[in-house]
Amino acid sequence: MRKICTVLIAVMCLMMCVSGAEGTEDFMAGEDEIRLDGIKQAREAVWNEYCLSHLGSEELKSETEAQALVFGEVTMRYTVEVKGKMPENGYPLYIALHGGGASDTPDINDQQWGHMQAYYSDWLDCGVYVAVRGVRDTWDTHFNPESYPLYDRLIEYMILTQNVDPNRVYLEGFSAGGDGVYAISPRMADRFAAVNMSSGHPNGVSLVNLYNLPIQLQAGEFDTAYDRNTVTAQYGVYLDELQAAEPEGYAHRVLIHLNKGHNYPDYEATKQYIIENYADWLNGSDALKYARIDCFPPHYMRDFVRNPLPERVIWDLNTRAEMRKTESFYYLSAPIGAEGTLRVELAGDNRIEIDASEFEGDFDIYLNEDMIDFARPVTFALDGREISVEVRPSLEVLKATTLERGDRNYQFEAKVSYSQLLEK
Repeated sequence: MRKICTVLIAVMCLMMCVSGAEGTEDFMAGEDEIRLDGIKQAREAVWNEYCLSHLGSEELKSETEAQALVFGEVTMRYTVEVKGKMPENGYPLYIALHGGGASDTPDINDQQWGHMQAYYSDWLDCGVYVAVRGVRDTWDTHFNPESYPLYDRLIEYMILTQNVDPNRVYLEGFSAGGDGVYAISPRMADRFAAVNMSSGHPNGVSLVNLYNLPIQLQAGEFDTAYDRNTVTAQYGVYLDELQAAEPEGYAHRVLIHLNKGHNYPDYEATKQYIIENYADWLNGSDALKYARIDCFPPHYMRDFVRNPLPERVIWDLNTRAEMRKTESFYYLSAPIGAEGTLRVELAGDNRIEIDASEFEGDFDIYLNEDMIDFARPVTFALDGREISVEVRPSLEVLKATTLERGDRNYQFEAKVSYSQLLEK
């Protein structure tokens, strides 16, 4: 009943808001071009239209009532718990992934899912806590190909129905759930503010896309199954190397729990003993340093707020989720199948620097008024050239980008394609 009332109240509020909104003639300069002084009104009108359309949909109503999202052959079940007083910008969202994984029957994963419904929640003082049931009883239960579009939809629903702040969405998981955090975070890094991986295995995934996404890695010193202990430390060193090459990014913390195996109380907001110099421990050094720190994932993650329009984006296009409807990553977009790595920087003063030397194919750069001044030409620096482009805000682009991710921070009014720049 609470979920239905939440949806109905939100619909009523939006209807009152939209009924008093200005018509498109108040912010349009032509058939598709938005007036420069009407961008704010256009964004608000398009966002309200999106919210009304989705909150009034039978799919959202039925799926939120059942707490079950369907995509193709799979269903993602979840539970929702709201804790504490809502902050000014909305609740933080904590998505928690259970352990288990491969199983001949669903019993183990059902039990683990039930356990996760309270695992990190008991010590959480404020937020929307969502415990997700893996979509299949397989080793990759949390990152089957169909899982990724369901995480998108889950986040969109939580924004719409639970007053979630889209810039404070966090992901945490234990064991098989830790595997899921490793797999999901680089493929959906623009969705999260920070993530925590406990007792999982990365299975060789690239973390290049985590330039703007802080991550905490945890493992027990004696968690030798699948070498989870040493692989966690190795990935800590890997992140150290990424950060050394790109010092402004790749925020991370690595916790090797002293004298612990697969299990340790990461679910408590209490201090635990960890091995501080994990690289030395990995190399067999006896000169180890220890610290006693708070390892509770929400306490690490809550200090981070997502910047949806970061100054620098590094995108490894080989690490993607092909079944997602979105082809975007922060303010970049490229079709599935594009290969290589892109580095794009908002350099200030209407200047955008592009390094596509390790990239094959075409891509788009989306733009909005928080990134550039539409009244002035935009300078694109690439291949040793500087190209000046007049960019005009488009209602079609605004509607398409609003619909794509259901996140008002990713509303863009214009796009410029790489191929277009190469032709100049």
